Amino acid sequence: MASYVDSVVTPGEKVLHQGHLSGWSQFWLWFVGLVLLPAFGAGLLFWIAAWIRMRTTELAVTNRRVIAKFGLIRRDTIEIQVGRIESVQVHQGVMGRLLGYGKVIFSGAGTPQVTIDDLADPLGFRSAVISAQETAGAMRPAA
Repeated sequence: MASYVDSVVTPGEKVLHQGHLSGWSQFWLWFVGLVLLPAFGAGLLFWIAAWIRMRTTELAVTNRRVIAKFGLIRRDTIEIQVGRIESVQVHQGVMGRLLGYGKVIFSGAGTPQVTIDDLADPLGFRSAVISAQETAGAMRPAA
């Protein structure tokens, strides 16, 4: 089965960077699962929830847009043209800095703020977006 990103990429569009959720961001689901494991295996439900959340989240930066898909049964998607992004903010708490995960916030022309939480290597994702913007800007004809 093809991934969501593969199914929405248009001809001529190239995936430059793929992101993923950090396993550390799911710490509380893993921990509660471990604590509840002796309780008739109830902890497995928490482990399954964390695993599903990590496996069903797809994040990508292409030469044209940022694509994010969340969810297994209920699907939420975000697709933002890189040329319309005006700012990319990264927020990392102390644990996020230590363990390498954080939140990336995009804002732009005609777009409300869009947030991607629990992203592994948020600085790398931001760099990929900025690189895509520079590439897209170089390809546009001068006015």
